[in-house]
Amino acid sequence: MTETGDVVESAGRGMQAARIGVVANLLLVAVKISVGIVGHAYALVADGVESSADVLSSGVLWTGLRIAARPEDDDHPFGHGKAEAIAAAVSSLLLLAAATWIVIAAVHGIRTPHRLPKPYTLIVAAAVIVVKAALYRRVRKVADEVGSIAVRADAWHHRSDAISSAAAFVGIGVALLGRQYIGGMGWEAADDWAALVAAAVVTINGIRTLEPAVADLMDAAPDRALIDRVRVAASAVPGICRIEKLKVRRSGLGYYVDLHAQADPFLSLHDAHELSGQVKGAIVDATPRVRSVLVHMEPYHE
Repeated sequence: MTETGDVVESAGRGMQAARIGVVANLLLVAVKISVGIVGHAYALVADGVESSADVLSSGVLWTGLRIAARPEDDDHPFGHGKAEAIAAAVSSLLLLAAATWIVIAAVHGIRTPHRLPKPYTLIVAAAVIVVKAALYRRVRKVADEVGSIAVRADAWHHRSDAISSAAAFVGIGVALLGRQYIGGMGWEAADDWAALVAAAVVTINGIRTLEPAVADLMDAAPDRALIDRVRVAASAVPGICRIEKLKVRRSGLGYYVDLHAQADPFLSLHDAHELSGQVKGAIVDATPRVRSVLVHMEPYHE
């Protein structure tokens, strides 16, 4: 399979994960908001609103990966890979926006007296935790296999939703147990206080997923192990005496390599060209996600 074909296949797997996320989140939004309203579990309602942001995030992810998979053209000679980083950044910002909404809703719930949550809301919160934890593991596995920061951000949306649902579960449980075994008023807001804790966790996750997206948009150097793998592959080509400069940047699901290779100064232009082609082939074989290699041949001197 070609480098472009490998990237397209990876993008396809990422888009499939996004589609599954959209369907799952739509169902969870309906369940959490309806049960939260009827069962007076306002943390569950806030959690449902946060899940609606996940629906939008998965849609952004799907669009970003679809654009990133497009081949190079005259207007975009380096491809459309940056769309993947933009989608990851937008997804992370949506995560931060969801955390802000949870805080606003929780503070409102704390300041506004409301009824005690119904016991059955605990079952719904527990079921959401199980579903979201399973979605996180599935999407995170896809993200690790295809190397997509956008898919990884989507996985963190699922994990954050599981965390906020866990906070709602704990808060509802405290409210119910506190009223039953201790008595008195004031336990109704326990789920709102738990939602504040969940908002802090969601904020941290949003920042964690935003950082690599910004790094990609700024053409930050990738993992050092990948750079070393490229250097070793190029240096091992017979006829290459030394790798003088090596730059690697990430764009979407692929990498672009720019290196200066030194060889026998008496090589003909034809032989130097052939040697540069061997260097490119060795790098692509060692790192299949490399989409383009630009080799500058230079004379080697002791």
